[in-house]
Amino acid sequence: MIRVVLPPHLRTLARIDGEVKVDVSGPATQRSVLDALEIDYPMLRGTIRDHVTQQRRSYVRFFACKEDLSHEEPDAPLPDAVDKGIEPFMVVGAMAGG
Repeated sequence: MIRVVLPPHLRTLARIDGEVKVDVSGPATQRSVLDALEIDYPMLRGTIRDHVTQQRRSYVRFFACKEDLSHEEPDAPLPDAVDKGIEPFMVVGAMAGG
């Protein structure tokens, strides 16, 4: 089970409280985690990544094990601690403004 932490506005949209756990078949990657998340919570489709291109939305960032994974390849393996459920995969709304 992969632990996923979502920002408050996406938790509200998905009607969840706190972190969620998703089952990922095969290696844990950004793509496999987001695929599993969108299957379990279909209302999140298109909010984290584009429907067509599957690219991360501009104001969304991914973190795990204190590392920014936002610019990693979607099929790159996530850190072992995430795969083992020790650390969460975090979806964070980026800050913008001046």
